[in-house]
Amino acid sequence: MSDRKVRNIYTAFPEGKHKVLTLSYDDGKIPDRRLVALFNEYGLKGTFNVNSGLEDIPFEEAYNERIPTSEYKELYKGHEIACHTVTHPTIARCPREQQIQQVLEDRRALEEIMHRPIRGMAYPNGSFDDTVVETLKACGIVHSRTVNSTLSFAMPQDFLRWNPTCSHRHPDLMKLTREFLDLHKTQYLYMLYVWGHSYEFERDDNWNVIETFAKEVSNKDDIWYATNIEIVDYLDAANRIQVSVNGDFAYNPSATDVWLEVDKKAILCKGGVTTEL
Repeated sequence: MSDRKVRNIYTAFPEGKHKVLTLSYDDGKIPDRRLVALFNEYGLKGTFNVNSGLEDIPFEEAYNERIPTSEYKELYKGHEIACHTVTHPTIARCPREQQIQQVLEDRRALEEIMHRPIRGMAYPNGSFDDTVVETLKACGIVHSRTVNSTLSFAMPQDFLRWNPTCSHRHPDLMKLTREFLDLHKTQYLYMLYVWGHSYEFERDDNWNVIETFAKEVSNKDDIWYATNIEIVDYLDAANRIQVSVNGDFAYNPSATDVWLEVDKKAILCKGGVTTEL
């Protein structure tokens, strides 16, 4: 038997980090303006799931007014725009043809606005089943968020059944946040995923909740701040890394740079390059 030492090689997030924070907000209503500004101030990244067909829907409370689609490209710059269906139906009750139309037409409209592929979604009303998931796959959607809280920091096993850690309305939000910040074992990957609706801060008069959260989690050296699609694409590239049996080099066949942790040292594997480990 060879005396060669077996190395500990782990997938890492960018810059060798082992924790990721992502946020997801639905419906594209006017309070998104304030929420996006807050995210930008604290360096947070969000995925905003919007309905392309509801811009002119009547509203009573000011916070229920929809953001004009003409604002999307500038307002959500640096964040992710994702589908939420055209008209926000309880989609698992819809016939398959209607499911396809709701998703594909929303994607088409958002791509015309943003001029980039739209590949994410959040289930309207939290509604989905296996048929809906198969519909999303056929429509080119690669991730979709549920409303089912895990109250944990585990990485998802299925991005089309992506369960968040919790809503910002959960009473244990800050307790979970502090637990996440205290995680230090780098042999694991951890994710804190918070979701909600920006209009809830107006309705409930509690913008202090998200402001306190943002201050607490910002500017941490061991956290990667990412949108949903950035996480999906990065891990897809990481899963393609080809490491030699001896663990002394790795080839990255994708165009995305990927980081590995090798015997507790962070190593950058550039896209299309073989890297000595």
